[in-house]
Amino acid sequence: MCEKVIDVQNISKKFGKSSALQDVSFSISKGEIFGFLGPSGSGKTTIFEY
Repeated sequence: MCEKVIDVQNISKKFGKSSALQDVSFSISKGEIFGFLGPSGSGKTTIFEY
């Protein structure tokens, strides 16, 4: 079993009535290469500021 270095479960974030993130979950294991891609305004920065 791989050692998890980041484990995110069920994150949600709203700005007023607008949902930026809804029930987002992911994990990153030791030694894993991780990319976080998406269009402008899709919540990439928000998830890491959370």
